[in-house]
Amino acid sequence: MSLVTGGGSTDSGLQIGPMGEALITKNAAISSEFTVNTQSGTPVIWANYFKYYFDVQGSDIKPYADAGFLLAFATGGPYFGIAFGGGANFPIAKNLYIPAEIQLGPLFATPTRFLMAFTSGIRYVVP
Repeated sequence: MSLVTGGGSTDSGLQIGPMGEALITKNAAISSEFTVNTQSGTPVIWANYFKYYFDVQGSDIKPYADAGFLLAFATGGPYFGIAFGGGANFPIAKNLYIPAEIQLGPLFATPTRFLMAFTSGIRYVVP
């Protein structure tokens, strides 16, 4: 689910799309995602993040924080945005997780808008 606020209105919708990630170190990764959203104008968003995983002793849950930039392709532009947030990956089987995540940030359109996205899905980690 995603929300876009700005210009005196709020628009909610669903988003769907693939995401990929490459580990740089045990705790650091670079991630990229491509989503299609159902808000007016059907925005397509390409986002890239730097992600940091936190170690939690005695737990298989993998919490993380991330920050990066995005390009939103919608009526009237492509628009640049900044995104930050975090979440956690919850294990359900070997190399299989259910993520829960929130992303927040400004989208520099006219007028400037604020994005908020709550995402989940199925995540497979290639060993």
